[in-house]
Formats: sequence, structure tokens, C-alpha cells
Amino acid sequence: MIKLHDKYFKPFISAAEIDKAIDKLVTEIANDVGDEIPVFVGILNGSFMLTSDFVKKYPKPCEVQFIKLASYEGLKSSDDIQRLIGLTQDLTDRTVIILEDIIDTGKTLAEVHRIFEHENVKALKIATLFYKPEAYKKDFKLHYIGIEIPDKFIVGYGLDYDNLGRDLPEVYQIKETQHMTNLVLFGPPGAGKGTQAEFLKEKYNLVHISTGDVFRFNIKNETALGMLAKSYIDKGELVPDQVTIDMLNAEVEKNTDANGFIFDGFPRTNAQAKALDELMDTKDSEISAMVALEVDDEVLVKRLLKRGETSGRADDADESIIRNRIKEYYNKTAILKDYYSAQNKYFGVDGVGSIEDITVRLSSVIDKL
Repeated sequence: MIKLHDKYFKPFISAAEIDKAIDKLVTEIANDVGDEIPVFVGILNGSFMLTSDFVKKYPKPCEVQFIKLASYEGLKSSDDIQRLIGLTQDLTDRTVIILEDIIDTGKTLAEVHRIFEHENVKALKIATLFYKPEAYKKDFKLHYIGIEIPDKFIVGYGLDYDNLGRDLPEVYQIKETQHMTNLVLFGPPGAGKGTQAEFLKEKYNLVHISTGDVFRFNIKNETALGMLAKSYIDKGELVPDQVTIDMLNAEVEKNTDANGFIFDGFPRTNAQAKALDELMDTKDSEISAMVALEVDDEVLVKRLLKRGETSGRADDADESIIRNRIKEYYNKTAILKDYYSAQNKYFGVDGVGSIEDITVRLSSVIDKL
């Protein structure tokens, strides 16, 4: 992921894919033109990289011209197409092939056709590396197309966002959801994870998604997903990961304007972590970090036994059960620690001290993400 000015962009089309698309254009055009010497006209500024790479690959003699048009303002193509540099060559009876980096609405094409209206060319053909069929609003024929893409803003390989990004050898697509802080919060029983989640939620304006709470809500309200999950639970079976992911997706969709999310109780396995990554990718986002509160076992046992005096929970009153719960936590967390460490996203935080001190430690990690 890269940041240009105030926007984030994610990898979209690799340099290898671009190269393959140019090979395709070169082959098609060379076959059509035959032995004639064509004039390739690049549309500046965007097509300078395409034109350079294209003519280097073109297997026969050719001529190259440039015209400069300006249409983009920030992220949108404006209606005002300015002709900044025009033609300097007599093109009478010549085959002219326009090399465009991208065609979306087709507004620039209208200006191109006006430019060549009185040039008496033998043929005027349009070749574009990228084409957005959903955005195209004109009737001009496109003779050669490299890659069809969705109607989303892209940068790289000559394309820019407010003058940045043209130099990138690959193409990046704008992230519709800009930077979010998404945390996977972990902590052994008694570490104070729930308390810290509440503080972090308020401080960073995040949405706290507790898997347990989500399950209970869906089952209590007899949603389709809740009833599906209950059918597995009633049979003593584990609820499939996809059902849980679908529930989490619904929660994320309810809060599309959030600054980010705290995922509590999920993932528990590598497969679930991968599924969560895939879910966040569909939202143009990602998990920022796995933050785990680290507390010595003996401290945890004392805390839980103390809590058991008032909580009424049987599993807080039996030391053997407590120790087994802690052991189970470490068995599961070890797998996920490796998963997120491989992405440089694992952060262990000392969970011993006052609530305020622990919040400060967690905040120091989050503030650097």
C-alpha cells in the first residue's frame, strides 16, 4: 500500500501484467498496419511511459508525435479539456494511431477527434492501455484495448494523483475506505482485555466487535445467521468459520464510517486469521495489528480467584479450571502470534499495573501504527 498526498492506494496491476498488455497491443497493431509506417501520437502527460515502452517493442519503422491535453482535476475528469501542445507535423494521408494511457468517460477522445478533424489523415485509430467500460460515455470506436478495469481511480505507469505517482512501474487502485485502525485484541483470562477495549474504543473512536456478543445478538434476535449458528450449537458442533465471518461482515457493514475496529474473540486459528484478512481486503482495509496483553500466570490466577468471589462464575472459582483456561489461551495465541509476527503486526504489551498505565502502553503501540 502507498500514500500519495492524502489518499491511500493498493496494488492493482503488476509491471509484468502491463508488459503483457503492451505486447498484445503491439502485435495487434503491427499486424493491422503491415508495412506502412504509422504515426503514433501519445497523449501527454499520462501516456509518456506507455508510448516509450510501446515504440521500443514495435517491430517496424514508425514515427512518434505528442499532443498535450489536460482533463483531470484531482480524482475526477473535468469537462474542460485544454489543448496545451498541438500537432507540429503534416499528417495528410498518414495512418495515425493514438496511444492513450487510459480511457474512462471519453471526454479527451472528443477533443482528439476535433484535433484531427481537418488533418486529412488516411485513418485515425485509438489504442488504450487501460479502459473503463462502466465509465465510457462516448460513441467513438476504440480499436485496440490492453486491459479492461473497473471504474475506480488508479495511479502509476504515467497516471498521477495531483502530480504524484507517474513514476511508479506498477498501477495502484485507490482504497475506497481510507486509513483505518483495525486491531485484533488478545489477552489471557483475567488480563483486563474487556476493560481496555472500552478505553481504546472511546479514545480512538473504534467499534468494538466481540464475537461472543455478536453470536448472542444474532441468536437472541433469531437472524438468519443466528439461527444457522444455533443449529450447529444445538447439535454440539462447531460453528463453521464462514458463518462467523458473515456475522462479522454484517457488523462491519453497519459501521462503514468507523475509524476502525477492535476484533475481540476472533480470530482463534490461522484459517480464521486468513479469513479475516480476506474480509478486510473486501473493505479496502486490513488488520493493523494484533495487540496481546501479557500477564504472568500467577497474577492471572490471583485476579480470577478474586473476581470469582463476586462474579458468580464457576470457572473463576476453581484454580485448576483457571489454569487450564490460561493454558488453552497460550496454545491458541502461539499460532496467531506466529501468523501476525510474519506480517510484522504482533505487539505484546505488559498487562500488569494500573488500568491507566496499561492504557498508556497500548496507546503508545497504536499511535505508531
